[in-house]
Amino acid sequence: QVQLVESGGGLVQAGGSLRLSCAASGRTFSRYTIGWFRQAPGKEREFVAVISGSGSSTTYADSVKGRFTISRNNANNTVNLQMYSLQPEDTAVYSCAADYLDRYSSNWQRYQLWGQGTQVTVSS
Repeated sequence: QVQLVESGGGLVQAGGSLRLSCAASGRTFSRYTIGWFRQAPGKEREFVAVISGSGSSTTYADSVKGRFTISRNNANNTVNLQMYSLQPEDTAVYSCAADYLDRYSSNWQRYQLWGQGTQVTVSS
């Protein structure tokens, strides 16, 4: 069965950078929409970024636009989220998710397959 695994989280000082990776095993997700979502303690899950199955389109939440970049590498079946200028408000568990129907949505309910998440903590 296909699985998604996030990696790259950790503790970083404000202003620092992290690169998260979402790796798929079993089945390629080269044609799936891949979204990144995050959830902070006491907060609802929120959309972060999405990349279309083709890789030609990306969309970002206003809160991260200009600071985060989503990209995909079909050769190794990964999607990355490069984060810079991190702030304490970015602290959350970050999860990647796949939409088999490639609907390129910011709505988490459109995604079927989820990773377990990776913790990002930004200190002030």
